[in-house]
Amino acid sequence: MLAMKVRTRVAPSPTGDPHVGTAYMALFCLCFARQHGGEFILRIEDTDAARSTTAAEKLIFDSLKWLGLQWDEGPDVGGDFGPYRQSERVNEGLYQKYADQLVDKGQAFHCFCSTVRLDEMRAEQNKQGQSPQYDGLCMSLTATEVEQRLANSEPNVIRLKVPTEGCCIIKDKLRGDIEIDWAQVDMQVLVKTDGNPTYHLAVVVDDHLMQISHIIRGEEWISSAPKHILLHQYFGWDMPELIHMPLLRNPDKSKLSKRKNPTSINFYQRMGFLPEALLNYLGMLGWSLPSGEEKFSLQTMIDNFNIERISLGAPVFDVDKLTWLNGRWLREELTDEQFAERISNWAFNRENLLQIIPLLKERVDVFSEFAPKAAFFVSGMPDISIADFEFKKVAIEDVAKILQIIIWQTDKLAQWDRDVLEQLLGGVAEQLELKIRDVLAPVFIAVTGASVAPPLFDSMVILGPDMVRARLRYALAIVGGISKKKLKKLDKEYRLLFDS
Repeated sequence: MLAMKVRTRVAPSPTGDPHVGTAYMALFCLCFARQHGGEFILRIEDTDAARSTTAAEKLIFDSLKWLGLQWDEGPDVGGDFGPYRQSERVNEGLYQKYADQLVDKGQAFHCFCSTVRLDEMRAEQNKQGQSPQYDGLCMSLTATEVEQRLANSEPNVIRLKVPTEGCCIIKDKLRGDIEIDWAQVDMQVLVKTDGNPTYHLAVVVDDHLMQISHIIRGEEWISSAPKHILLHQYFGWDMPELIHMPLLRNPDKSKLSKRKNPTSINFYQRMGFLPEALLNYLGMLGWSLPSGEEKFSLQTMIDNFNIERISLGAPVFDVDKLTWLNGRWLREELTDEQFAERISNWAFNRENLLQIIPLLKERVDVFSEFAPKAAFFVSGMPDISIADFEFKKVAIEDVAKILQIIIWQTDKLAQWDRDVLEQLLGGVAEQLELKIRDVLAPVFIAVTGASVAPPLFDSMVILGPDMVRARLRYALAIVGGISKKKLKKLDKEYRLLFDS
C-alpha cells in the first residue's frame, strides 16, 4: 500500500491574488495528512501561460507561508516525484504520451469539430432543454479519415470516450456513495488544439505519478469525478480516495467571490489581520473542536483533527466574525511587547517607510505632520461618505459608473506598476470622453480618503492591488452602487468600449 500523500492544487489567478479558498483547502489537506502521518504535496497547475508567471507563483508561496502552512513536497522545496509544475511536464511531452495511449486503445478520439459547429450544437441543446454536451459526431470517423485529416494538419482536440449507459459510483469519504448517470457526463476534452492538456487529463496523470493517495477538493468538482474515475480505469490505475469539502460562501450563500467579499489572502495581510487568526477562522468554517471552543491554533487543530467532524453545511465567510476572532487573538495571545513588534513589522517597518517617505518628504516640515499624511497607507477602508463624491461636474450616477469601470479594468491587470495604472486611468477617461481630472477625482477619494494626497499612482502601487480594489468596491457601495438592470446595460457598454 502506498504511503499517504495528500495534495492540494493551485492554479495562479489572472491577477495573481492567492484566494482564501486555496488556503482553506490547503489547511484541511495539511491537517488530514498530519493526522495519518502522511505527506502534504503542493502542485502548481500553470499550463495557462498568460496567467502563470514567476511573480504569481511567488505570491502563492508567500501568502500560504505567511499563514503558517508548509508542504513536504512542492516546486520550491523539491521532492522525489517532481516536477511539481505542470508546465514542466507539458514541456516533457508527458501528457501527450498518455493521451495517445488512450486514442490507440479506442478510449479517446480526435475531434475536428469547429467552434461554430459546437456553438450551434449547444444552442440547439439548450433550446431543447438538454444539458449541453458533445454529441459524438467525430467518433464515427474511420481510422483512414482521421489519419488523412491529421496529415492535413486540421485543428483538433482529443476527447474522452464515455459510457452511454449505467451510472458511475463516486466513493466520497465524507459523503458516502454518490451516483451520477453516465448519460450526464460529457465527452471531456483531454488535449486542446494547442497541444496543452486540460485539467482533467493532467490531474489524473500527475496524481498517479506522484503516488497521491487522497485528494481533498471543493464540492464543485463532484460532477467531474466520473471523468477522473473513468480515466483511472482506462489506465488501469488505483483511484485516490476523494474528499469533497463544502465551498466557502458569501453572506447571501452564493459562492465566495471578490465581487461580494474580499477574497485575497494578501488583502487580509494588508488589513492587519493576524495569520493565526485567519487560519483559525478558515479551520472553524469547516470543522470544530470536540470542546466547541472557536479559538484554536494550527497545532491544536492538527492534534485534534478528525475527518468525521467536518461539517457539510455551506460555511459563510463573515468578515465581522473573522474580525471578532482576530481581536481575541490580539488580546489573549500577544503580550504588549509582541503586539508592538507585530504592528511595527506590519505597518512601520523600514521597507514600507522607504516607499512612503519619497512621496511625503517634500510635504512635511516637522515629523508630527508625517503620521496624518501617511495614515491612509496603514488604514483599512477610508472614512468617507457620499458627500465626498459630490463633484460640480460629475453626477453621482456617473461617479458610480467610473468606479465600476475602473474596478473591471483593474481586475484584469496582471502587472501592477505606476505606468500601467496611469495608462489604465487615462484610457478610461479617453473611452468615456471625460477629462482625466474628472476620472481621477473619485479615485483619489476612494483610494486615499481625501481629495488632496500624495501622487495617486505611486500611492496605489504602495497600497497594492488587493487593498486598492477593495477600496474601490467600498467606494462604489458608498455612492449607492449600480442596480442589476443598469449594471447589465453598463456591462454591454463596457465590453463595446474596452474589449473591442
